[in-house]
Amino acid sequence: MQPLQPEQATFLLQATLPTLKNEHKITCKVIEAIPLGQSDYRPDPLSMSALELAWHIASAENMFLDGVASGAFNFAGGGRPDSVRNSADVLSWYTAGFDTNFKRLTGMSGEQLIKVVDFRGLFQHPAVMYLEFNLHHSIHHRGQLSAYLRPMGAKVPSIYGESYDAAQARKAAQA
Repeated sequence: MQPLQPEQATFLLQATLPTLKNEHKITCKVIEAIPLGQSDYRPDPLSMSALELAWHIASAENMFLDGVASGAFNFAGGGRPDSVRNSADVLSWYTAGFDTNFKRLTGMSGEQLIKVVDFRGLFQHPAVMYLEFNLHHSIHHRGQLSAYLRPMGAKVPSIYGESYDAAQARKAAQA
């Protein structure tokens, strides 16, 4: 296999940016749907709480995007700040970080995108390749979090089409 070329990496970035933006909006809707008084909900004692899972999604996504933009992953200090106490706080932190990182990504050169970046000694890939890994990670955990919503008494937002809850709201509004 031939090494990834800068123009190919730039193409991959440009093809991925709209997907990143769209998936971010969907993830925001799922985090926003967590009832503020239900942050401790977990479907099983071994599961993360809703707040822990929302934080994991938000912090991991920003870590991946920052790692791509920086050309190195920073695993230090990944704990949740004391100021992040509920889903609204996670959403605010997540959105601010995403906006900053997204802007940084848009300015990257092909040479920066092909720089091989180490991920905990497990993977060594061109930086741009971690964008897809990030998407899969976020979508996976967002699916878990969306399954928490109904048992918490919340409505599931539309994700890749109208959800049952959104359809019911639409039908009620039309009646």
